[in-house]
Amino acid sequence: MFTGIVTDVGEVLSVEERGEGLRQLTVACAYDPATIAIGASICCGGVCMTAVAIGARTFSIDAAAETLRLTMVGRWKKGTRINLERSLKMGDELGGHLVSGHVDGLAELIAREDLTDMAKLTLRVPEPLARFIAQKGSVALDGVSLTVNDVGDDAFSVLIIPHTLAVTTLGALKPGDSINLEVDVMARYAARLMEAPQQTPTSS
Repeated sequence: MFTGIVTDVGEVLSVEERGEGLRQLTVACAYDPATIAIGASICCGGVCMTAVAIGARTFSIDAAAETLRLTMVGRWKKGTRINLERSLKMGDELGGHLVSGHVDGLAELIAREDLTDMAKLTLRVPEPLARFIAQKGSVALDGVSLTVNDVGDDAFSVLIIPHTLAVTTLGALKPGDSINLEVDVMARYAARLMEAPQQTPTSS
């Protein structure tokens, strides 16, 4: 689990095809390699990935066909900058919201308005995911925990403060770009409960 609070921005150093539907990526980061164990979970651009090799300020991850097809990982190349977050430990401060790193789909930035003290991003989402996004609810965009500002039929907006624009990849977004989207897990459970058939109590 993660919190959606980015702790570093890494850069893809290499992308290597390892077989049909399998790709290995090596990422440069500021993390101390001594603190990363093989098998550790690292949220990379909003996607929970497993460290399979550790180098000097680098780690490598394997991406399978499903991840390559459904997330932005399939479009990453040498030089791509990605938001990073280490996995949550018991007792850590929960500064954002609970993020699983299981991307639900891609959102498209359809408008960006740079204001005096923040930026307003408006994104379009796939229709099946729109019902999980609510005003004042939480979403994770490329691994960044954000609060939903406005909601439309298939679009929503978020307000990004200067600090977030500066220390994550969101500052470089422009209309037409796609990003990884994870909806709030609580919204998924609530929707599932609403869909479940109501049980009629039986008398004893």
